[in-house]
Amino acid sequence: MTMTASSGPTPAPIDADIRAEMQAERRARMRATLVPVITVIGLILLWQAVVVLLHVPAYIAPAPTQVMATMVSDWANLAANLWPTLIESVAGFVLGNLIAVLLATAFVYSRSVEQAFYPIAVFINTIPILAIAPILVLLFGPGMSGKVVIAALISFFPTLVNMVRGLKSLSPQMLELARICSASPAEVFWKFRLPASMPYLFSALRIAATTSVIGALVGEWVGSDQGLGALIIEATFNYRSGLLYATVILSSGLSVAMFAMVALAEKLFLRWRP
Repeated sequence: MTMTASSGPTPAPIDADIRAEMQAERRARMRATLVPVITVIGLILLWQAVVVLLHVPAYIAPAPTQVMATMVSDWANLAANLWPTLIESVAGFVLGNLIAVLLATAFVYSRSVEQAFYPIAVFINTIPILAIAPILVLLFGPGMSGKVVIAALISFFPTLVNMVRGLKSLSPQMLELARICSASPAEVFWKFRLPASMPYLFSALRIAATTSVIGALVGEWVGSDQGLGALIIEATFNYRSGLLYATVILSSGLSVAMFAMVALAEKLFLRWRP
């Protein structure tokens, strides 16, 4: 009897359920990308049709094609005013969130500090930003520092609340484990409390990424001769609706870009999350 030599173990085929799950995940990602894009394109086409069919005056609501033409022709002006708003937004975002994280840490480790300053933070947050912005501009002057403070203030409170909640979210079992391991307070913070608070922190940073841009724009509305906020005021009073819409779209794009950067940072730092 002749026997054929074996060429080795044959690789196991990929399970059909796993393959179907992978395909379903790819379809879900594609759908999550295409649906918003198609929706935006549809809304732009509807906007164009309404303006053209109803003969809406350009100074009231320009067509998307007019807005794009203005964005191209006035790009130098838009780009020059984008940089101050970008700097103010990023600086305010960093400053406000840094103070919020430090203060939240103090609240967690000192009940007296929390009882003293948390009500003050809540009270400041109840004041409309449009009401407090002129005061801050008067205090810090018409320069960039006043806008940075406004952007920091508007992004401060959400991070403070979420960070306090995140630092306190550590379960009693984990604290007991740290005590059994003779962990120092610093080790408990860096190895237990801070990792547990990261999902809460990034949820707040997503909000702060957009609100910091709003704070910078409000500060420029109150008193500034540069920035996207000042350009919005100028375009409004001069009835330059194309420039107005282009500036608003660029401001929105800046908010989206900052939100996307925070989302990317969350994926890089929280790879352990599903």
